[in-house]
This record gives sequence, structure tokens and C-alpha cells, in this order.
Amino acid sequence: MKALTWQSTKSVEVIDVPDPVIEKPTDVVIRVTSAAICGSDLHLFNIMGPFLDKGDVLGHETMGIVEQVGGSVMKLAVGDRVVIPFVIACGDCFMCDQGLTTQCETTQNRESGTGASLYGFSELYGSVPGGQAEQLRVPFADFNAVKVGHELDDDRYLFLSDILPTAWQGVQYAAVPEGGTLAVIGLGPVGQFASRIGRHLGYRVIGVDPVAERREMAARHGVEVFDLDDDLLETLRAATDGRGPDSVIDAVGMEAHGSPVAAFTQYAAGLLPDGLAKKAFTTVGVDRLSALHLALDLVRRGGTVSISGVYSGVADPMPLMNMFDKQIQLRMGQCNVQRWIDDLLPLVEDPSDPLGVEDLVTHRVPLDQAPKMYETFSAKEDGCIKVVLKP
Repeated sequence: MKALTWQSTKSVEVIDVPDPVIEKPTDVVIRVTSAAICGSDLHLFNIMGPFLDKGDVLGHETMGIVEQVGGSVMKLAVGDRVVIPFVIACGDCFMCDQGLTTQCETTQNRESGTGASLYGFSELYGSVPGGQAEQLRVPFADFNAVKVGHELDDDRYLFLSDILPTAWQGVQYAAVPEGGTLAVIGLGPVGQFASRIGRHLGYRVIGVDPVAERREMAARHGVEVFDLDDDLLETLRAATDGRGPDSVIDAVGMEAHGSPVAAFTQYAAGLLPDGLAKKAFTTVGVDRLSALHLALDLVRRGGTVSISGVYSGVADPMPLMNMFDKQIQLRMGQCNVQRWIDDLLPLVEDPSDPLGVEDLVTHRVPLDQAPKMYETFSAKEDGCIKVVLKP
């Protein structure tokens, strides 16, 4: 089959790879009908090369049609249409019972000290082949494949795989008080959905992003939008009775603008031989923290900062004195996708499209154009906000 594979830092290629097969009786294999490029895929593309092998299949936002079914699968049949959460979890362990599927004790990667396995996301999370491909093997399929109908377009369902639940969890973790104000730093795909979810739940929502096209998209959904300028803190405090928003979501993560020293450190570490690079990332690695520090500065005293953007640093400097003094609540983590499906599926299937899932995709291309779209998305060129690949 054809699949999008990592070759080296800033280099991906569509090549022929072996077709997936049923490896365990709880597996299914799907024919992929849509796969998206996620902002966290860009972390692999730009930074995390030391944890990848040449030929690794990328991608974790996937849906398609079941084509093969393992002997122990009870809930799925050939021909079913399914969305695949990016988190691979068993559904039966202590952590899964708590709704913490990203901490699944069956697929947890103890050797690397990380949580549950993820599709297409490096050796840190199991080196599981991803879904930017013509086919995908789905482990523990009864729990990890969400069956949906055939009536609506893929765009209505695809984002249940990652970014819509990630945004929903981010808003839930933000603990916005009734009628309160939520600020979202970063209006990429997760930030777009977090903003719309905030509006849907009745909050005043402020969105911040330096990219005009992203601000324009958020504004279409009732979000008050601001550029990332030098007067931002004063402007937003003035707009919130001098206090700042009740809650702030950091939807950016480790590759934030405005952190040149950390950016150079990330780049330099990635040039080291893999053994040294891994040691650098896991012992002295730092992230670009400008978005997170902005969120901590911006939130009102006693407010909550929710982190949805991915971070990987282990030596990140944090303003703990100010955080303690302001009595900030801080919540974060990979999204426990399966936990939120029952909340989101009715909204996705609502004919009125209350979360605007049909107003996000800016580029739909065949799989063989994926390498070019990685470059375009990474550079934020051509108004690129969300890319969907069609194998």
C-alpha cells in the first residue's frame, strides 16, 4: 500500500510499504477514506526526528471502512464505517475505567516512561504505524474504533479522531465559570474548535493568533480576535475589567512563536547523532514557552490555565513564584478521546453543525501530495489551517 513516511527532519515521502494484517484476534484492518495532518505531526516533521526511524508511517487522525475483522471482535463487521481515536487503549484496565485512556496500563510505554501507545507518533509512544496511508491496523478494535453512519460526509466525523475531543477536553479542563470569559492562545485547528466549543457552552471567547486567516475564521464563529502584538496583555486586561480572562487555553505547544533561543536549542539537538539527541531531549530539552508564559500572565488571579498544545521539554523554566502568588490552577494532558465521544457525537451529527466542523478544512489533497502539504502547513502558507488527505 501507499503511505506517508518519515525520512529525515523536514522530509517525508509517500512510498510503498507492506499492507497491514490482523496480528491479534482483537484487531481490525480498515481502508482509510480520510486522514488529516495534525499540528502535532509537525513536531515530528520539524523536531522529534531522533525518536523516529526512516520509513515510519505517520498520521493519527483517521477514518475509513472495515475490511478485515479479527476472530474476537464482537462489535464491528466488514463494511462498517469507523473513526479511529488516536489513543490506543484496552478499555478494561484501571486507567481506562477512570476515563484516562491516554494512561492505559495495557498499552502504556513503560520502557520510555510515557503513556498509552499512539498511532504514528514515534518510539516514545510505541512506534505504531499511522493512518496517513491506504490502510490501517486498529488494535483493541471494539474499544478503539467508533462506528458511525454512512449518511454524512467524512468531514462531519473525521475530527472525532483527535482535534475535536482535544478541544473539548481543553475547555472542560479550563473550568470556565458560568457566563465567564475564556481566552484561547493559538487559533490553529484545536484552537478553532476550543473557541467554538466555548461559544457553544455560553462563554465569552477571546482568541489570539498572529495569522490573519486564522483570526478571520474564528471571527466567523463569534470569537473576539486579537493579533499577537506588544500591547496584548494590557489590551485584554482592559477588556476584562482589569483582571484578565477567567480561563486560558494554550492551544499552541512547544513550537510557539517568539522563543528564538529555545527554537535554536531544539534545532541543534535534532542535528546530533540519535543517541546523543535522545539524551539531550530527555534530560535538558526545553520547549518554546512564549504561548504558555503568555497564558500564565494573562489569566486572572485564581483562574485556570488549560494546556492542549503538546510539550516535550524536561527542563522548561516556569514562573512558579508568580503562578503560586496568583493561585493559578493548571491542567493538561493528551486527550482521553474515548471518554468524550458520547458528548460529541450528537453535536457532530446535528444538522445545524453547532461546532462548525464543516468550516475548518482549507486543503483537501490526494495522499501523494502530502509531502508538499506538510511544508505548506508548517510554514503557515496559502491560508493553510487544516489539511485532509484522501488516499
